[in-house]
Amino acid sequence: MANNGNGVKPEWSLDVIATWCAQQQCSSSSLANVKSQEDLDEEIESGSGGGGGDHPRNNTKSSNGRNHNGGNGLSTSSRKVNAPSRADPIMLALTGNALRMSDVQLLHGPHWLNEAVINFYFTYLEEVKYKANDDFLFITPEMTQCMLYMDDKELQSILIGQYNAGRKPFIFFVLSDSRSTELGGCHWALLVASRPDNAFFHLDSYGGSNTVSSLELVTNIKDVLKMRQARFRNVRCLQQSNGYDCGIHVICMADQIADYVNRYESVDGVPPLQLDVVKAKRSELIKLVASLSGHV
Repeated sequence: MANNGNGVKPEWSLDVIATWCAQQQCSSSSLANVKSQEDLDEEIESGSGGGGGDHPRNNTKSSNGRNHNGGNGLSTSSRKVNAPSRADPIMLALTGNALRMSDVQLLHGPHWLNEAVINFYFTYLEEVKYKANDDFLFITPEMTQCMLYMDDKELQSILIGQYNAGRKPFIFFVLSDSRSTELGGCHWALLVASRPDNAFFHLDSYGGSNTVSSLELVTNIKDVLKMRQARFRNVRCLQQSNGYDCGIHVICMADQIADYVNRYESVDGVPPLQLDVVKAKRSELIKLVASLSGHV
């Protein structure tokens, strides 16, 4: 089992973990749930709140309303607002994952991407781009961090009970280098569980900085996923040339692997990421946000 760095596993109850995890997720519709700032403000003022619905990820409830903020600039994970914010308005809310103006501005670079942007893109991949493909599951950063400190019972409830991960051939995780129970740190990496390849593929654009976290996660989840014999494969990948593009690399790698798997049903053999793809991605994301906002 993973621990908190001091050899002691944190005492997190299932209710506390489930509350945090449930806060990150929302309903199963995609573009139908893209909402404007005015819509969200009306919901907030009326007490109805953004998100909800009958998606299985939204069914866990708890009276514990712990708020988990990460350190080093990581924002509140779910990005759900408790009061209207005209100074930093919501630009887009895709199935409950809200992007504010400040989040979108990070895409203009050179800036490190926070989890709100990564949450949005993983939601887009699962609920829009690959909505018709039931083989994929995209796990957001805060949920991944949460799973590092769950026991088997808790993992069974979340991964199998809510995510139906036992029936997913390909599962994408975003890892941070945080060494605590709270989402924090300053570096993102990608882990892909592939049942057809019987392997966990770890891709890190900064010299394997997150390998330890990745190995801890694999150790914690492999039994629940019934992938005990799966190999851990540290994949050589394109390295970032600065200190802020790790999130862009994760998004590009997830994009490329998902596209490859969608055609070939295997991660093994995916071609290396090209630098021009990374350089173009920020502009593509800005255009994507603008195009989805146009559906309001």
